[in-house]
Amino acid sequence: MTLEQPRFEFDPKTLTSRVDLTIPGEVSAIAPTVEKIMANVREMGCAAGKEFEIELALTEALANAVVHGCEHDPGKSVQVCAGCDPARGILIVVRDPGPGFDPSQVPSPVVGEQVYAEGGRGIYLINQLMDDVWYERGGTEIRMLKR
Repeated sequence: MTLEQPRFEFDPKTLTSRVDLTIPGEVSAIAPTVEKIMANVREMGCAAGKEFEIELALTEALANAVVHGCEHDPGKSVQVCAGCDPARGILIVVRDPGPGFDPSQVPSPVVGEQVYAEGGRGIYLINQLMDDVWYERGGTEIRMLKR
């Protein structure tokens, strides 16, 4: 299976920074990846003052990709790209090799019995923290924008 390169809606000529990483499908790869991307975000100043929201959304997206997309298999990999544009903010794309999912079928964690569930809050948090979130490739790719 060939993975196409993520399409950034930003003009590559205006990006002050771009990070492209491929990480193994294991939980231990999440924190160092988040640290590397967030160091870049802080250095470039894109979305200044919104680093907490970006960091948490990125962590949740990577955790979903590792757990659900790669099924904790270090032989599988997750792609993550982040691009900073001082005028537009940061765009982060996370792509996994999993079967995908329909985001509209994910139950709200703040309604009914889901309030007591042990998991299932990642998608909700991402949608609350980022300005725009959309899914591509049948749910195997999430795009998150923070202005």
